[in-house]
Amino acid sequence: MHCPFCQHNDTRVIDSRVSDDGATIRRRRVCEACGERFSTLETIELKLPLIIKSDGRREAFDARKLRASFDRALQKRPVSEEHIEASVRAVVHQLRMTAERELPSRRVGEFVMAELRKLDHVAYVRFASVYRAFQDVADFREELDRLESDNSVEGQLPLLDEEAEPTSRQRKR
Repeated sequence: MHCPFCQHNDTRVIDSRVSDDGATIRRRRVCEACGERFSTLETIELKLPLIIKSDGRREAFDARKLRASFDRALQKRPVSEEHIEASVRAVVHQLRMTAERELPSRRVGEFVMAELRKLDHVAYVRFASVYRAFQDVADFREELDRLESDNSVEGQLPLLDEEAEPTSRQRKR
C-alpha cells in the first residue's frame, strides 16, 4: 500500500478492526518512510452478473435502479426502511448466488416480485402490473385471486375487505 502523503511503497498495518456488519475491515497503517498514519477500508469485491435487457442489450447491475423499483412500488405503503433494505439485500444476495456471468432482466424481476410479495401485497400488485404488462382489469383480478388464495404470508393487510362497510358510492348502485 502506497503512503498517500509521501508515496513511499512500504506501509505497515498497526491495527485491524472488523466493522459492525462484518462487511468491511478497517486497517490503521503507518508509513515506514515519513511516519504518517492513515486508515484503509477493505471490502469483499464480488462481481454481480451483467443484466440482459429484453432488447438484448447488456448492462452492469445497478443497485440504485433496484432500490428505485422497490421505492416506486412501496410508495406511501406502511413498510419500514429496514424491511426495504433487507429485501434489496436479499435480491442482491440471490443475484450473487446464481454464480452466472449474465442474467436476463426477467429473472431479476422475479426476484423482486418474490420479495415484494413478502413485504406488501399492494406493492407486489403495483410492480406485477407493470412487470407483467397487465392489459385490463381481468389481469388484476386474476393476480388478486392468486394472492387471496395464498395464505402463506402473515401480517399483511387484506387486499379486498369484504367485511368493510360499503361506501356511499357503492350503496347507490
